[in-house]
Amino acid sequence: MELRKLVRGRPEWSRIESVVRELAERYDRETVHVRFLDADNWLSTPLVLDDEYFVKLVTEQNSLVHALFTATRNLGAFSSGTEGFFGHYGTPYEMAQHELEATERLREVGVNAPEPVEALEIEGMGVLVMEYLPDFRTLDELARPTERRLAPEVFGALHRMHDHGLAHGDLRAENVLVVDGEERSSSGNREPQAPGDGEVYVIDATNVREDNGATMAAARSYDLACALAALEPLIGAKASVDAALEHYDAQELLAAREFLDFVSVRPDHTFAATALKGAIETRAGEAEREGR
Repeated sequence: MELRKLVRGRPEWSRIESVVRELAERYDRETVHVRFLDADNWLSTPLVLDDEYFVKLVTEQNSLVHALFTATRNLGAFSSGTEGFFGHYGTPYEMAQHELEATERLREVGVNAPEPVEALEIEGMGVLVMEYLPDFRTLDELARPTERRLAPEVFGALHRMHDHGLAHGDLRAENVLVVDGEERSSSGNREPQAPGDGEVYVIDATNVREDNGATMAAARSYDLACALAALEPLIGAKASVDAALEHYDAQELLAAREFLDFVSVRPDHTFAATALKGAIETRAGEAEREGR
């Protein structure tokens, strides 16, 4: 347990108090309510301020763990026959600032994401402040019919990123939120939705960057492999591939297939790689016979 605490890098309570005091002052609050989230997160300590702001605290230890994860993932990319495309940001503040900028870019290209507020350096930590989305479920918490209905929207959001020269870098079911009960109007205000509806939001973008030729093409294929791997346990291999084909062609799925073995060794992805590869090959063969 102590090793896990060390690796996760949760800050001392005194440092957390310093952050909360400074944020309360910045946002003109005499008192604030702080709630820690029960999240299995190795790269930050997440908390909620007054049910209005989502705050990530990134420590020096979190930055070190990110560097180790980045090196390991780039080795995996090399094993898949491409250059490493994961980037590390040297300080806790740089990590927070990068995620802020990445989220801004997602919103600029029309992908739903929480509204970014600011990134700060407090007590040597990177502090990321964003809009808190109170009424959400992660993709893997939904009923299977809803997961199946929303699967094309997940690939649609990913395709929009890719069309604008962006990549996510860490797409998992936990990083796809479905926000219930309200939607944004053109003025930015929230308005009620019909019961049972929900909008797909993407969070925790780690690899958003401008297009860089072959390396970026590999990053997009990796993103697509991660999305397929996230959905396969929820709706099955065939349904996942069918949903992807609403936005990607068979050749793009075959390129993503080359990264499935790499994705399968990650502890945060558990899926039927053989079944998924088979479904991709079957649909690619059908497309070839149809002359597409």
